[in-house]
Amino acid sequence: MSEVRVGVVFRPELPPEKLRETVVAADEAGIEELWLWEDCFLEGGLTSAAAALAWSERLTVGIGLMPVPLRNVAAVAMEIATLARLFPGRFVPAVGHGVLDWMAQVGARAASPMTLLREHADAVRRLLHGETVSTTGHYVQLDGVALGWPPDQVPALIIGARGPKTVALAGEVGDGVLLDAPLATPEYVASEAARAAEAARAAGRPAPRVIVFAEVEPDVPALGDRARALVAELAAAGATSVILQCPSQHPDPGPLIAALSR
Repeated sequence: MSEVRVGVVFRPELPPEKLRETVVAADEAGIEELWLWEDCFLEGGLTSAAAALAWSERLTVGIGLMPVPLRNVAAVAMEIATLARLFPGRFVPAVGHGVLDWMAQVGARAASPMTLLREHADAVRRLLHGETVSTTGHYVQLDGVALGWPPDQVPALIIGARGPKTVALAGEVGDGVLLDAPLATPEYVASEAARAAEAARAAGRPAPRVIVFAEVEPDVPALGDRARALVAELAAAGATSVILQCPSQHPDPGPLIAALSR
């Protein structure tokens, strides 16, 4: 097993103006990855990611995740390509269904979320790889669309998933799967990592990344030791990146970053 990457989450319950100090603290602590949420109706993931990337020269920044019902596929590919060219190798985008009730609230809920996610992820990946794409899917229609500035270093496109069908889809059409905190036991991670890997093999694709959001309470004794033990447990279960986050009632990652400081 290769060495697991470790990161922290800047939760959207924190105001945007707190992001810069979190980036600086994570940089100084030697944290490898900083991930952002994009919950309705809080902070924009792409704008926050652009700022975070600009404030650091070494952090990898991920968005977990961008809800595909909210965005046109060509616009998503353009935005990802722009950040990938400006900050090569440091941006990791993730897409997913979004919270279906929120999607309904803004009039964007799809009748078939799985069909939408499949069409969207496939088209974005092809555009990022420099293809000229024409497709007449149920949700995604493109007529000879190609990016003028495709990235030289194409970022991995991660798919956020909980249910088994979406986890399998991540292996089939994505470059990795994002598993989130409420379900992130070692047993769950092991089973879903295997599911995504099997779907990737069946599709003739490389083994997917397995990115896990795992929650830790910031006020537990020996926080750094507890966090490192959790990382080790999830890495042994198949995680390639473990992204630690504090709970919504105590969203500030500052104590966690300090505890992880090298």
